Amino acid sequence: MVFDSNSASEDAFQAPVCCSARYNLAVLAFLGFFVLYALRVNLSVALVDMVDSNTTLADNRTSKECAEHSTSSKVLHNHTGKRYQWDAETQGWILGSFFYGYIITQIPGGYVASRVGGKLLLGCGILGTAVFTLFTPMAADVGVGALVVLRALEGLGEGVTFPAMHAMWSSWAPPLERSKLLSISYAGAQLGTVISLPLSGIICFYMNWTYVFYFFGVVGIIWFVLWIWLVSDTPETHKTISHQEREYILSSLKNQLSSQKSVPWIPILKSLPLWAIVVAHFSYNWSFYTLLTLLPTYMKEILRFNVQENGILSAVPYFGCWLCMILSGQAADHLRAKWNFSTICVRRIFSLIGMIGPAVFLVAAGFIGCDYYLAVAFLTISTTLGGFCSSGFSINHLDIAPSYAGILLGITNTFATIPGMVGPVIAKSLTPENTITEWQTVFWIAAAINVFGAIFFTLFGKGEVQNWALDDHNGHRN
Repeated sequence: MVFDSNSASEDAFQAPVCCSARYNLAVLAFLGFFVLYALRVNLSVALVDMVDSNTTLADNRTSKECAEHSTSSKVLHNHTGKRYQWDAETQGWILGSFFYGYIITQIPGGYVASRVGGKLLLGCGILGTAVFTLFTPMAADVGVGALVVLRALEGLGEGVTFPAMHAMWSSWAPPLERSKLLSISYAGAQLGTVISLPLSGIICFYMNWTYVFYFFGVVGIIWFVLWIWLVSDTPETHKTISHQEREYILSSLKNQLSSQKSVPWIPILKSLPLWAIVVAHFSYNWSFYTLLTLLPTYMKEILRFNVQENGILSAVPYFGCWLCMILSGQAADHLRAKWNFSTICVRRIFSLIGMIGPAVFLVAAGFIGCDYYLAVAFLTISTTLGGFCSSGFSINHLDIAPSYAGILLGITNTFATIPGMVGPVIAKSLTPENTITEWQTVFWIAAAINVFGAIFFTLFGKGEVQNWALDDHNGHRN
């Protein structure tokens, strides 16, 4: 038996949006993921000033196919911070070590959140990452090994955050508001990237690189205090929620949550709709990480334009994605509530746009020759369109099994972290001569994987709560 989430629509007018507990949670989650991604990406900027420039020059792989596009021959940097003799391979290990911790805690994070709630787990995940960030300068002084271990520990902390947030929304998000609430929450990650990239550069220049880690670490601790003070795991335990809003949320979810204590692992792993999300998530992230980590390299080494000369321009694509996430969340729920689109229809439409669109522009980026400005335009359009997925497969876990959404996201995100670990390695092996033709192959592979994922999800994705996620016809709340 399946249950239609639209039964809550007649109650929507009873729960105002303004100053509501569920939207306050969305805003605090937005700020949390803002901090989380600021803590994640600040090293990539600071690393430029941490490494001795003479070491970097020895590893130069710049191609001569395109003319030099840089506006100046030298970028000014503050050199008061200590500098280290790290070659390109060492820098790769430092930046990549994060994922080795991140992939380990996905499924455990989802499981723990389903048992004890996501509030403390999410809060401690970000707090741990913030505290470890404060120790980054000290670890760098100790040696590469210490810094790699520290970054892996930060990954362990961040790994629980998305599953914990999904677990919390399984108790807080009315079905017809899921797209809005979740897109607001996770859009903080994009805006955190937009602001922290240029801000880290400014801090490096006017102070030195150590203050990048001190600043963002302290911001993370301040956020943790607010989170613990203002947020509750469920509407029932929230101290200031109105009676109207509590009843609205609980009644909208009454036929969707399971009361069984044990996790139905076998049915979960045999569920084709879950594997549709896994394939889509893996495929999307392959393209996403190609854009995030490799296209800047392509512009620097092939198009010969140093993207660090314009931090604002390099942040524009993420601003586009942030805007798209917010707007697509509103649009998705509007289609479901006002136009009576089925849940799976909306998820399929938004996933197709958010996966095939970026694939087209990723391929196009490989065929523009030496036109830097067109490359930036294609990167921006590609990353922006990817924002549609936030209302597509990204939140489908809550549609098919709200009681186990954290565990499901842990499973899909485990697979989706693999592209961040192996994608850059494969790309490097495919570009030994660093030519445009070789890079076209890299982009074609990423685009093909993305299109396959979109088609697979369209064919096998579902929009209703699955039988195994309910223990009876009424699905009593746990």
